[in-house]
Amino acid sequence: MKKKFKLVDLDCANCAAKMEDAIKKIDGVSDASVSFMSQKMTIEAEDSRFDAIMQEVVKVCKKVEPDCVIQL
Repeated sequence: MKKKFKLVDLDCANCAAKMEDAIKKIDGVSDASVSFMSQKMTIEAEDSRFDAIMQEVVKVCKKVEPDCVIQL
């Protein structure tokens, strides 16, 4: 399953790159991209575990950028 999410308050391109790298390491994620310019995130992950994977994604993103909100 591939889904796009809007990001709010993503402050820098470096943080976006760190978030992307961390998301790609999550088990079940086949691909991820985080764009600072468009403030969007695309996640491609297993259908059966997508909700659980998204919970991990939110945790990882909060560690990198505490102010950033993912609009699920």
